[in-house]
Amino acid sequence: MATSTGHDAKKAHRLRELREFLMSRRARITPAEAGLPDGGARRRTPGLRREEVAVLAGVGVSWYQWLEQGRDITVSPQVLDSVGRVLRLSSAERRHLYVLAGLNPPPPETDPGDRDMCAGLRRLIDAWMPYPAHIMDGYWNTVMYNDAAAAVLGMRPGIVQNCLIAYFTDPVYRARSSGWAENAPQVVAQFRAACSEGPDDEGFRTVVAEAKAASPEFAELWERRDVAPGGQIRKEMQHPLVGRLVVESTQLRVPARPDLVIVMHTPVPDAATDTAAKLEWLASPEGRRGSMYPVAG
Repeated sequence: MATSTGHDAKKAHRLRELREFLMSRRARITPAEAGLPDGGARRRTPGLRREEVAVLAGVGVSWYQWLEQGRDITVSPQVLDSVGRVLRLSSAERRHLYVLAGLNPPPPETDPGDRDMCAGLRRLIDAWMPYPAHIMDGYWNTVMYNDAAAAVLGMRPGIVQNCLIAYFTDPVYRARSSGWAENAPQVVAQFRAACSEGPDDEGFRTVVAEAKAASPEFAELWERRDVAPGGQIRKEMQHPLVGRLVVESTQLRVPARPDLVIVMHTPVPDAATDTAAKLEWLASPEGRRGSMYPVAG
Protein backbone atom coordinates (compact mmCIF):
# COMPACT_ATOMS: atom_id res chain seq x y z
CA MET A 1 0.00 0.00 0.00
CA ALA A 2 2.82 2.37 0.92
CA THR A 3 4.57 1.56 -2.37
CA SER A 4 1.43 2.34 -4.37
CA THR A 5 0.92 5.59 -2.49
CA GLY A 6 4.53 6.62 -3.12
CA HIS A 7 4.20 5.82 -6.82
CA ASP A 8 1.01 7.89 -7.08
CA ALA A 9 2.68 10.84 -5.34
CA LYS A 10 5.64 10.74 -7.72
CA LYS A 11 3.32 10.55 -10.71
CA ALA A 12 1.27 13.50 -9.46
CA HIS A 13 4.45 15.52 -8.97
CA ARG A 14 5.64 14.64 -12.50
CA LEU A 15 2.35 15.71 -14.05
CA ARG A 16 2.38 19.00 -12.12
CA GLU A 17 5.88 19.65 -13.44
CA LEU A 18 4.65 18.81 -16.95
CA ARG A 19 1.85 21.37 -16.65
CA GLU A 20 4.14 24.13 -15.39
CA PHE A 21 6.81 23.35 -17.97
CA LEU A 22 4.42 23.46 -20.94
CA MET A 23 2.81 26.67 -19.73
CA SER A 24 6.19 28.36 -19.31
CA ARG A 25 7.39 27.26 -22.78
CA ARG A 26 4.14 28.37 -24.40
CA ALA A 27 4.33 31.78 -22.74
CA ARG A 28 7.71 32.58 -24.25
CA ILE A 29 6.68 32.05 -27.91
CA THR A 30 5.09 35.09 -29.55
CA PRO A 31 2.46 34.70 -32.28
CA ALA A 32 4.82 36.43 -34.71
CA GLU A 33 7.52 33.83 -34.02
CA ALA A 34 4.96 31.11 -34.71
CA GLY A 35 3.82 32.81 -37.91
CA LEU A 36 0.46 33.91 -36.49
CA PRO A 37 -1.21 37.34 -36.20
CA ASP A 38 -0.71 38.79 -32.73
CA GLY A 39 -4.42 39.29 -32.01
CA GLY A 40 -4.00 42.91 -30.97
CA ALA A 41 -5.69 44.06 -27.79
CA ARG A 42 -7.70 40.85 -27.56
CA ARG A 43 -4.60 38.96 -26.41
CA ARG A 44 -4.06 39.11 -22.67
CA THR A 45 -0.56 37.58 -22.70
CA PRO A 46 2.22 37.77 -25.30
CA GLY A 47 2.57 33.99 -25.58
CA LEU A 48 0.64 31.47 -27.65
CA ARG A 49 -2.81 30.26 -26.66
CA ARG A 50 -3.39 26.58 -26.02
CA GLU A 51 -5.59 26.23 -29.08
CA GLU A 52 -2.89 27.83 -31.23
CA VAL A 53 -0.31 25.33 -30.04
CA ALA A 54 -2.74 22.50 -30.76
CA VAL A 55 -3.47 23.68 -34.31
CA LEU A 56 0.18 24.29 -35.13
CA ALA A 57 1.16 20.88 -33.72
CA GLY A 58 -1.66 19.11 -35.56
CA VAL A 59 -3.30 17.70 -32.41
CA GLY A 60 -6.75 18.06 -30.95
CA VAL A 61 -7.42 21.18 -28.90
CA SER A 62 -8.98 19.18 -26.07
CA TRP A 63 -6.10 16.71 -26.07
CA TYR A 64 -3.50 19.46 -25.78
CA GLN A 65 -5.52 21.14 -23.04
CA TRP A 66 -5.56 17.87 -21.10
CA LEU A 67 -1.81 17.46 -21.65
CA GLU A 68 -1.06 20.94 -20.33
CA GLN A 69 -3.44 20.43 -17.43
CA GLY A 70 -1.29 17.48 -16.38
CA ARG A 71 -4.00 14.88 -16.88
CA ASP A 72 -2.97 11.22 -17.01
CA ILE A 73 -3.40 10.66 -20.76
CA THR A 74 -1.60 8.53 -23.34
CA VAL A 75 1.05 10.36 -25.37
CA SER A 76 3.28 9.28 -28.22
CA PRO A 77 6.79 10.39 -29.17
CA GLN A 78 5.54 11.70 -32.51
CA VAL A 79 2.98 13.99 -30.87
CA LEU A 80 5.47 15.23 -28.27
CA ASP A 81 7.90 16.02 -31.07
CA SER A 82 5.22 18.06 -32.83
CA VAL A 83 4.49 20.00 -29.64
CA GLY A 84 8.21 20.47 -29.04
CA ARG A 85 8.67 21.82 -32.56
CA VAL A 86 5.92 24.43 -32.07
CA LEU A 87 7.33 25.43 -28.67
CA ARG A 88 10.85 25.56 -30.11
CA LEU A 89 12.30 23.27 -27.48
CA SER A 90 16.03 22.72 -27.32
CA SER A 91 17.43 19.18 -27.26
CA ALA A 92 17.63 19.26 -23.46
CA GLU A 93 14.10 20.64 -23.16
CA ARG A 94 12.78 18.00 -25.55
CA ARG A 95 14.30 15.23 -23.46
CA HIS A 96 12.87 16.86 -20.33
CA LEU A 97 9.41 16.91 -21.92
CA TYR A 98 9.66 13.18 -22.65
CA VAL A 99 10.58 12.42 -19.04
CA LEU A 100 7.75 14.53 -17.64
CA ALA A 101 5.31 12.82 -20.01
CA GLY A 102 6.45 9.40 -18.76
CA LEU A 103 8.35 8.32 -21.89
CA ASN A 104 11.94 7.24 -22.40
CA PRO A 105 13.83 10.30 -23.65
CA PRO A 106 15.38 10.27 -27.14
CA PRO A 107 19.17 10.25 -27.57
CA PRO A 108 20.74 13.63 -26.77
CA GLU A 109 21.49 15.94 -29.67
CA THR A 110 23.75 18.94 -30.08
CA ASP A 111 21.89 22.23 -30.24
CA PRO A 112 23.12 24.64 -32.96
CA GLY A 113 24.20 27.19 -30.37
CA ASP A 114 26.50 24.66 -28.70
CA ARG A 115 28.31 23.46 -31.81
CA ASP A 116 31.05 26.07 -31.57
CA MET A 117 32.56 24.77 -28.33
CA CYS A 118 35.82 23.42 -29.70
CA ALA A 119 37.86 26.48 -28.72
CA GLY A 120 36.76 26.10 -25.11
CA LEU A 121 37.43 22.36 -25.16
CA ARG A 122 40.88 23.02 -26.61
CA ARG A 123 41.57 25.31 -23.64
CA LEU A 124 40.35 22.58 -21.30
CA ILE A 125 42.71 19.87 -22.51
CA ASP A 126 45.62 22.32 -22.80
CA ALA A 127 44.99 23.34 -19.18
CA TRP A 128 45.28 19.63 -18.26
CA MET A 129 48.96 19.74 -19.16
CA PRO A 130 51.33 18.18 -18.27
CA TYR A 131 48.91 15.26 -18.23
CA PRO A 132 47.69 13.65 -21.48
CA ALA A 133 44.19 14.47 -22.71
CA HIS A 134 42.39 14.10 -26.00
CA ILE A 135 38.88 14.43 -27.43
CA MET A 136 37.06 11.90 -29.62
CA ASP A 137 33.81 12.08 -31.55
CA GLY A 138 31.10 9.47 -31.15
CA TYR A 139 32.90 7.07 -33.48
CA TRP A 140 36.16 7.53 -31.52
CA ASN A 141 37.74 9.58 -34.28
CA THR A 142 40.37 11.93 -32.87
CA VAL A 143 39.17 15.53 -32.71
CA MET A 144 42.10 17.09 -30.85
CA TYR A 145 44.82 16.21 -28.34
CA ASN A 146 47.27 18.09 -26.15
CA ASP A 147 51.06 17.95 -26.28
CA ALA A 148 51.27 15.42 -23.44
CA ALA A 149 49.07 12.99 -25.38
CA ALA A 150 51.51 13.28 -28.26
CA ALA A 151 54.57 12.77 -26.04
CA VAL A 152 53.17 9.93 -23.92
CA LEU A 153 50.54 8.13 -26.01
CA GLY A 154 52.24 8.69 -29.35
CA MET A 155 49.31 10.59 -30.87
CA ARG A 156 50.52 12.20 -34.09
CA PRO A 157 49.27 13.17 -37.56
CA GLY A 158 50.92 10.23 -39.31
CA ILE A 159 48.67 7.48 -37.92
CA VAL A 160 45.05 6.51 -38.48
CA GLN A 161 42.95 9.10 -36.67
CA ASN A 162 40.55 6.70 -34.99
CA CYS A 163 41.39 5.80 -31.40
CA LEU A 164 39.95 2.27 -31.61
CA ILE A 165 41.82 1.34 -34.78
CA ALA A 166 45.01 3.06 -33.61
CA TYR A 167 44.86 1.07 -30.36
CA PHE A 168 45.24 -2.14 -32.37
CA THR A 169 47.47 -0.93 -35.21
CA ASP A 170 49.85 1.79 -33.94
CA PRO A 171 53.21 0.10 -33.26
CA VAL A 172 54.45 2.98 -31.08
CA TYR A 173 51.49 2.79 -28.71
CA ARG A 174 51.57 -1.01 -28.56
CA ALA A 175 55.29 -1.02 -27.80
CA ARG A 176 54.83 1.47 -24.96
CA SER A 177 51.67 -0.02 -23.43
CA SER A 178 52.69 -2.59 -20.82
CA GLY A 179 49.05 -3.55 -20.16
CA TRP A 180 47.91 -3.58 -23.78
CA ALA A 181 46.65 -7.18 -23.83
CA GLU A 182 44.85 -6.82 -20.49
CA ASN A 183 43.08 -3.61 -21.53
CA ALA A 184 42.17 -4.59 -25.10
CA PRO A 185 38.97 -6.54 -24.15
CA GLN A 186 37.69 -3.59 -22.10
CA VAL A 187 38.46 -1.12 -24.89
CA VAL A 188 36.45 -3.23 -27.36
CA ALA A 189 33.60 -3.68 -24.87
CA GLN A 190 33.44 0.08 -24.34
CA PHE A 191 33.26 0.69 -28.08
CA ARG A 192 30.44 -1.84 -28.41
CA ALA A 193 28.58 0.10 -25.70
CA ALA A 194 29.10 3.29 -27.73
CA CYS A 195 27.72 1.50 -30.79
CA SER A 196 24.57 0.55 -28.88
CA GLU A 197 23.63 4.26 -28.77
CA GLY A 198 23.19 4.13 -32.56
CA PRO A 199 22.52 0.51 -33.59
CA ASP A 200 21.57 1.51 -37.13
CA ASP A 201 24.35 4.08 -37.54
CA GLU A 202 26.44 3.34 -40.62
CA GLY A 203 29.39 5.23 -39.11
CA PHE A 204 29.85 2.64 -36.37
CA ARG A 205 29.62 -0.19 -38.89
CA THR A 206 32.33 1.42 -40.99
CA VAL A 207 34.73 1.69 -38.04
CA VAL A 208 34.08 -1.92 -37.00
CA ALA A 209 34.65 -3.16 -40.56
CA GLU A 210 37.94 -1.24 -40.83
CA ALA A 211 39.09 -2.48 -37.43
CA LYS A 212 38.29 -6.10 -38.33
CA ALA A 213 40.21 -5.80 -41.60
CA ALA A 214 43.21 -4.24 -39.84
CA SER A 215 43.40 -6.47 -36.77
CA PRO A 216 42.53 -10.16 -36.26
CA GLU A 217 42.88 -9.48 -32.52
CA PHE A 218 40.09 -6.93 -32.67
CA ALA A 219 37.93 -9.28 -34.75
CA GLU A 220 38.29 -12.01 -32.14
CA LEU A 221 37.44 -9.69 -29.25
CA TRP A 222 34.51 -8.16 -31.13
CA GLU A 223 32.89 -11.55 -31.54
CA ARG A 224 32.78 -11.97 -27.76
CA ARG A 225 30.02 -9.32 -27.73
CA ASP A 226 31.08 -7.99 -24.33
CA VAL A 227 29.68 -4.58 -23.36
CA ALA A 228 31.12 -2.16 -20.80
CA PRO A 229 30.34 1.49 -20.08
CA GLY A 230 32.96 4.12 -20.81
CA GLY A 231 34.70 4.76 -17.52
CA GLN A 232 38.22 4.33 -16.22
CA ILE A 233 41.06 2.17 -17.47
CA ARG A 234 44.40 1.85 -15.72
CA LYS A 235 47.23 2.18 -18.21
CA GLU A 236 50.86 1.24 -17.65
CA MET A 237 53.27 2.71 -20.17
CA GLN A 238 56.98 2.22 -20.75
CA HIS A 239 58.18 5.54 -22.14
CA PRO A 240 61.55 5.62 -23.98
CA LEU A 241 62.68 8.77 -22.15
CA VAL A 242 61.30 8.47 -18.61
CA GLY A 243 60.53 4.80 -18.16
CA ARG A 244 57.45 3.39 -16.44
CA LEU A 245 54.30 5.52 -16.22
CA VAL A 246 51.02 4.58 -14.55
CA VAL A 247 47.90 6.62 -15.33
CA GLU A 248 44.13 6.32 -15.14
CA SER A 249 42.25 7.08 -18.35
CA THR A 250 38.80 8.55 -17.68
CA GLN A 251 36.10 9.18 -20.29
CA LEU A 252 33.97 12.28 -19.70
CA ARG A 253 30.86 13.37 -21.58
CA VAL A 254 29.78 16.96 -22.15
CA PRO A 255 25.95 17.18 -22.03
CA ALA A 256 25.94 20.13 -24.45
CA ARG A 257 28.08 18.15 -26.90
CA PRO A 258 26.87 14.53 -26.68
CA ASP A 259 28.77 13.80 -29.89
CA LEU A 260 32.12 14.27 -28.11
CA VAL A 261 34.03 12.34 -25.44
CA ILE A 262 36.87 13.89 -23.43
CA VAL A 263 39.54 11.40 -22.34
CA MET A 264 41.74 12.66 -19.52
CA HIS A 265 44.71 10.80 -18.04
CA THR A 266 45.59 11.23 -14.37
CA PRO A 267 48.83 9.95 -12.80
CA VAL A 268 48.34 7.16 -10.26
CA PRO A 269 50.15 7.93 -6.99
CA ASP A 270 53.03 5.49 -6.90
CA ALA A 271 56.35 6.23 -5.24
CA ALA A 272 58.08 3.63 -7.38
CA THR A 273 57.18 5.37 -10.64
CA ASP A 274 56.56 9.02 -9.65
CA THR A 275 54.48 9.40 -12.79
CA ALA A 276 53.41 12.97 -12.03
CA ALA A 277 57.01 14.20 -11.85
CA LYS A 278 57.93 12.36 -15.05
CA LEU A 279 55.00 13.90 -16.92
CA GLU A 280 56.02 17.33 -15.70
CA TRP A 281 59.56 16.73 -16.97
CA LEU A 282 58.30 15.61 -20.39
CA ALA A 283 56.40 18.91 -20.65
CA SER A 284 59.46 20.96 -19.67
CA PRO A 285 61.77 22.55 -22.28
CA GLU A 286 64.35 19.82 -21.68
CA GLY A 287 61.78 17.07 -22.01
CA ARG A 288 60.34 18.61 -25.17
CA ARG A 289 63.80 18.69 -26.72
CA GLY A 290 64.21 15.01 -25.90
CA SER A 291 60.83 14.20 -27.44
CA MET A 292 61.87 15.72 -30.74
CA TYR A 293 63.83 12.51 -31.35
CA PRO A 294 61.38 9.81 -30.24
CA VAL A 295 62.36 6.20 -29.91
CA ALA A 296 59.75 3.79 -31.25
CA GLY A 297 59.93 1.51 -28.22
